[in-house]
Amino acid sequence: MLPSGIPHWNGLQSDLFFLIAGPCVVENEEMPLEIAAKIIPITKRLGIPYIFKASYRKANRSRLDSFSGIGDIKALEAIAAVGKKFNIPTVTDFHTAEEAAKAAEYVDVLQIPAFLCRQTDMLLAAAATGKCINIKKGQFLSPAAMKFAVEKVRESGNPNVCLTDRGTSFGYSDLIIDYRGIPEMQSFGTPVILDATHSLQQPNQASGVTGGQPSLISLVSRAGIAAGVDGLFMETHPNPKVAKSDGANMLPLDRLEELLESLVAIKVALNRF
Repeated sequence: MLPSGIPHWNGLQSDLFFLIAGPCVVENEEMPLEIAAKIIPITKRLGIPYIFKASYRKANRSRLDSFSGIGDIKALEAIAAVGKKFNIPTVTDFHTAEEAAKAAEYVDVLQIPAFLCRQTDMLLAAAATGKCINIKKGQFLSPAAMKFAVEKVRESGNPNVCLTDRGTSFGYSDLIIDYRGIPEMQSFGTPVILDATHSLQQPNQASGVTGGQPSLISLVSRAGIAAGVDGLFMETHPNPKVAKSDGANMLPLDRLEELLESLVAIKVALNRF
């Protein structure tokens, strides 16, 4: 199931899955275009509907000296430039209810961060824009609890909503994916996406910099496709080691094509049954 309410996707059909991918945050004005230019030929060849993602600002960094952005408007314009140049949908997250309308001027999909998925004012402000809303499941919530976040958006008059699972808190420094939650959240009538990179974060490290297990991105993605997710979310970067945010759990951009090829093969095999 493709998310509804995205004009670029009118008439588009796919028996595969859709992909949300891009850098964690806009690091400069050129990077979004460079990354999208590498991903688009791959997704077109494989027949995968694609949404470019990037945060225009990181508002939840552990340390005060961590990189947070290049300026909101400059970053939003960089994301919008990707959508305009390549005629593809774009998504970004926002952090307060007051930011929703401004962010909506630049992107097709507004994303509610996992830590904020119960914030009623944010959900209502997002719904009021009429954009497609992607709500990330809080690490502290059960899949069943996400029904209420979906209802807040729908009862505000916006039916265009999807959910993303990014793991559930396990102890103090790890996350775990419960694949049983995928069909449970799909029962709400929403597309369900698996975040294959943030699910592998290892937060609350002693250094104040989040760790991760990027070697497991392929495993998590394949399991998600086998479990029937509608879409995959992953952050990718030409050189994660120098990325200014979440480099410890991002997929190197040059490994994306091989991974997507394997995921398409799995999905095609499943479609035969």
